[in-house]
Amino acid sequence: MKKKITLDTGKKIFPIILMVIGIGIMLAEWIIRLNFVSVVAVAYCCILSAVIILSLIIKKKVYAPMIYGYAAAAVGVIVYYVIWGADAGFGAFTSGLAGFSSAEHPWLQGEGNLGTRLLGNLLLALPSAVFLWALYFTAKHSFKKEGAKKAAVAVLSILLTGASVFYVLTMNLRSEPNTERLWDGQDDYLKNVDKTANADSPNVLVILMDDLGYGDVSLNGAIYDTPNIDSIGENGLNFENFYSSYSVCSPARFAAMTGRYPYRGYADNVVYPTLDTFSPFASTRIFNSIEMGGNADGMLGDEVTIAETFKAAGYSTGLFGKWHLGDYGEYLPTNQGFDYFYGSHHVNDMTPFYHVREENGQYTIAHGTDELKDQSNATRWIHEEINAWITEQAKADQPFLAVYTSPWPHAPVYAGDDFDGKTGMGTYVDCVTEVDTYLGQLFDTMEELGVLEDTIIVFTSDNGPALEGSVNELRGGKYLAYEGGQKVPFMIRWDNANGALGATGTTRKQSATLVDLYPTLVELCGITGHNGETPNYMPTDRVIDGISMTSLLKNDTVIHTEAHPILHMKREDLKAIQYTVPTADVRAQYPDYTYDVLTDNEYITFKYFDRIQNDNSAFFDKYRKNWLHILTDDPGENYNRTPVYPEISDKFHEKLDEIQKEFKENRRGIVNA
Repeated sequence: MKKKITLDTGKKIFPIILMVIGIGIMLAEWIIRLNFVSVVAVAYCCILSAVIILSLIIKKKVYAPMIYGYAAAAVGVIVYYVIWGADAGFGAFTSGLAGFSSAEHPWLQGEGNLGTRLLGNLLLALPSAVFLWALYFTAKHSFKKEGAKKAAVAVLSILLTGASVFYVLTMNLRSEPNTERLWDGQDDYLKNVDKTANADSPNVLVILMDDLGYGDVSLNGAIYDTPNIDSIGENGLNFENFYSSYSVCSPARFAAMTGRYPYRGYADNVVYPTLDTFSPFASTRIFNSIEMGGNADGMLGDEVTIAETFKAAGYSTGLFGKWHLGDYGEYLPTNQGFDYFYGSHHVNDMTPFYHVREENGQYTIAHGTDELKDQSNATRWIHEEINAWITEQAKADQPFLAVYTSPWPHAPVYAGDDFDGKTGMGTYVDCVTEVDTYLGQLFDTMEELGVLEDTIIVFTSDNGPALEGSVNELRGGKYLAYEGGQKVPFMIRWDNANGALGATGTTRKQSATLVDLYPTLVELCGITGHNGETPNYMPTDRVIDGISMTSLLKNDTVIHTEAHPILHMKREDLKAIQYTVPTADVRAQYPDYTYDVLTDNEYITFKYFDRIQNDNSAFFDKYRKNWLHILTDDPGENYNRTPVYPEISDKFHEKLDEIQKEFKENRRGIVNA
């Protein structure tokens, strides 16, 4: 006699264990309050739905505890996003292509309210709930025809599995950050910034390239010409040893904006899009939940940014190009201190990708939604926007902070029709040449407007090159803590510097890093606080890792000593530290050493690796451990000096451990009064 399909409500061990796991996940969701637990919950539901199918095939039973476990995990997710959700709850059905704003479309984007979050999350979970209940109901009740019951249960179990996968692709994954927030300190700081901006204040233009290598400008030895980029260093200063503060896009941008290492803001990896129409690409939303801590979906809104400081001081602030620090709510650039933003919220190899115009946290699509297919107009469009915006500010005698974050030469690389094939060196060089050409046109506009001489112009890159590009003799590239990953071009020009910079056209050999940019510009622009009582006014409620480069700019002074080392991090791990010491101190410690590096230099720069993977792919399983380099004579990091200077190596190791411990104990870098 053939077995009938039955609902087993007994106390079988395996189903009970699965149910307990589901209940445990539900409770963990509410206690731990991390998106990652939601990902675990939906994965559990998918696996459990497959187990239900197997139990039907093998045992001809639907185990009630499995149904209860599935329901518990799903309820955990729904309740979590209803209470702690950061948007209206419609998940991947929220369309980034429509340019919805939280103010105009609260039902589709933005935090909404308890009602919209309840409705949105229930609708997303509805298919799973219907099939789960129907499966339970069908298995529990008798049918006149057992064949019909078997067919119904089989179909419902398969539909439940499909609905579980569907839920993964559509579920809400935006929730409130679960970390210590610094809103009060931010408010207190910004209200005490003095309105120092006036017609005599210097303007600021920061140009941040994307994946441009140290050797990709001709002033640093490129085999092609970048005359307009070079003009910044030729009319100002060029740095031999400048570092990006991280070796990948989003974290480096965090460092530039905040003067803080990205670890402090849970910004240790690339930020992925959180909005998309329903498609297989919607699954990329899960990456933030796994890679970013504290539910951060970008740069947390309570970080104090350079844009917020300059805006509070009376500057107009504009961002043009690539943002890559979040795509909704508190993460949007115009909710982070910028008056106006034109460009892309995401990187150009992610979906969705398009240009937007944004003000007051609301944006509209600028040129349609198919820009991922053809990005050849990007440089021209960005140039037109920043050129028009600077013209508007200049004609109004309004001091400005303009941040031009070029998306190039990040892959996939494109060049405009007038530049494609121009150099004979491939699209990469064509693309950089196009950026250089448009920069020349922007400088011409600024000169015609009479603001070029009164503008501090900074040029740098967020990290080293990836697939193409030059690092000269350096080791490694993008996403590595070696020199090629973080050492980047840096030039600064200010024609009316009044002694703030050194002699025009000179080179600075001492080291600096991207977290230093914010405090440097605050000092150069004379931003004060508390009615002039606090010069060079920076936030005091949080650690600011950067230090002003002004003495380095004037006299090539060492600023990164043992007290302020440069850090090289990767995915929350401190891989290396470096700082500069007087050579006399080293010779005093090793009086018998007569090596050239100790006799030919007043200062030498050490870099210490605790443990780092080999950059040679043929020996990917090998690691360099306890390696000490002297960058002064070995910028390629070719030789381990630990056997020669063991005491110095030990000292660096202790310092690295000390910093790592401080990071872990005080993740946000909160300064207690």
